[in-house]
Amino acid sequence: MEQTWDPAAAGVMTLPSGRLVRGRGLRRPLPQGPEPSFSVLLLGGPPPPVAWESRWVRWPDFRLPADKSAARAAFEEARARAAAERVEFACWGGRGRTGTALACLAVLDGVPAADAVAFVRRAYHPKAVETPWQRRYVLGFAGG
Repeated sequence: MEQTWDPAAAGVMTLPSGRLVRGRGLRRPLPQGPEPSFSVLLLGGPPPPVAWESRWVRWPDFRLPADKSAARAAFEEARARAAAERVEFACWGGRGRTGTALACLAVLDGVPAADAVAFVRRAYHPKAVETPWQRRYVLGFAGG
């Protein structure tokens, strides 16, 4: 499948490698345009069904992933798939958990951890990554 996100569309972030990923809040309607082929759903409880392949990362609101190694594996899979597929990250609001995951994805893509939150706030949403512990998680993400 060809990667067909519009980089100018709301919620679509371009990583340094040129890969495109979309972040969104599940509370809002699905954006216009092509559906994702893979989603990482960042929720405290089981996610709603989607019509495409997805992976659930158990992540309570305003907190951190319940299993950090499973979260890292999901982020690595999403980054690899974003080279050729439409990949999205989503939580209910689309800012805290989604922004934190996108910042970790940016670290995997070569953005220094110390710069990743600012990168995501510029490239995705100015209020991404909501809590101090989410910022610390991103800072520590590079070390594994």
